[in-house]
Amino acid sequence: MEHIIVYGSQYGSTRRYGEKLSEETGIPAVGYRDAPDLSGMKTIVYLGGLYAGGVLGLTKTLRNLSLRGGQKLILVTVGLADPDEPENRHNIRTSLQRQLPAELLDRAKIFHLRGGINYQKLSFGHRTVMKLLYQSLRRTPFEKQTAENRALIETYGKQVDFTDFSALEPILKEIREKQRETI
Repeated sequence: MEHIIVYGSQYGSTRRYGEKLSEETGIPAVGYRDAPDLSGMKTIVYLGGLYAGGVLGLTKTLRNLSLRGGQKLILVTVGLADPDEPENRHNIRTSLQRQLPAELLDRAKIFHLRGGINYQKLSFGHRTVMKLLYQSLRRTPFEKQTAENRALIETYGKQVDFTDFSALEPILKEIREKQRETI
């Protein structure tokens, strides 16, 4: 196995993206808890759901990885907030910087996708955290709210799904480019 797709998914959006990438490329996709040793892989695609300022499973999966010549790391974050908003992209980048060494982050190709949320399926702990966050954000004056905060307020308690498989195209292009190099 030369290429692998690894995903960290709590509620399913990230897993669905990973499985779709696998289907389109023929590269196996596995949950981060089942990931094999990545040191010999030519292409590592890591998709991680954004939860509480971090990318699920990212640190655990890439902890001891150092990229060698010819290896490619593609990082894909999946979150509720719109990654087209500059502020959201900045927050995601800051989160990635806290979780990965600079030399790994600098060599990674980074993409951002939108996922979804279904409050009915959240664990009790996650529902509680979201409720507290929502109550806090509602008390914040509108002009001081970020786009991410407003999105959370608008979707609170609902089921929303922003999953868009067409957004995988740039990622597929990047993966296929690496696959062609190894043929």
